[in-house]
Amino acid sequence: MTDREIDEAPRRGRQEVVDVAAVVVTYNSTRHVAALLDSLPAAFGGLTYSVVVVDNGSTDGTPDLLARRSDCEVVRASNDGYAAGINRAVLASPDASTVLILNPDATLDAYAVPRLLEVLHRRPGAGIVAPRVREEDGSLSPTLRRGPTLGRVGGLSFTRLAVFAERIEIPGAYETEHEVDWAVGAILLVDRRCFDALEGLDESYFLYSEETDFSLRARDAGWATVYTPRAGAMHVGGGSGESAITHTMQMLNRVRLYRRRTGDLRAWIYLGLTVVVETRRAVLGQRASWTTVRALLRPALRPPELRANSTFLPS
Repeated sequence: MTDREIDEAPRRGRQEVVDVAAVVVTYNSTRHVAALLDSLPAAFGGLTYSVVVVDNGSTDGTPDLLARRSDCEVVRASNDGYAAGINRAVLASPDASTVLILNPDATLDAYAVPRLLEVLHRRPGAGIVAPRVREEDGSLSPTLRRGPTLGRVGGLSFTRLAVFAERIEIPGAYETEHEVDWAVGAILLVDRRCFDALEGLDESYFLYSEETDFSLRARDAGWATVYTPRAGAMHVGGGSGESAITHTMQMLNRVRLYRRRTGDLRAWIYLGLTVVVETRRAVLGQRASWTTVRALLRPALRPPELRANSTFLPS
């Protein structure tokens, strides 16, 4: 196959072995994915690596762009969601002791991957390592997160109080290496044993919350998520587009994740608080939140990809 594509069936029994298997999922990513791929040789330093890109049905020319490159293997797939794409890419990769999960709108600094890998090897029990990430303008991107709770449902990160803030915005928290509950999944190095033990990302989320779920399940199984400021990267964010539908998916998946981890009673409260928060946002001018409020209150209006429209409390 001249364009290096493979079909959707996972390949097994490959003889090649590399240090790191990099996996990327694209969806209408022509603006960014070339910059990501261009950054990888310097980012890996002297490590051996593979790059598998799963394209989830792009219509903007992304498959043609990827087909012209010689530095990645392309899997054309139906759009079963981000988590499914990552799992598919891992299955299509050669054997490796680690998996590097990358968003197409990220770029890595030179030697970022060896620095991530050093942390994974040095810290007993580490299963996931996240780098220091900056925004496109060079400012710090606050990618570290606390686990979801009823107190944090409002997204009151500006308070910087742990009881109310899921997002960690205290600058000092990004200066030292330490364990975190979870980190934004744009750039994550994962021990393959951890990935396999959890059977990959949970595909039922389709989009959003899959990295939250993965890190929290990893912690449940004894694997830590570690942040290190020694490895750097840049993440544009929203590289595949954002809309009222994707915002609705994000909020619904937060409720689903909370329900799965705490049970129905607390999830009902979480759902009610989410409706209040989204209504407030809508009144203040965030139009996408009106779509979200309607979907929270009317299961029939929920995105069908989530398969969460059969009961009022999304599961």
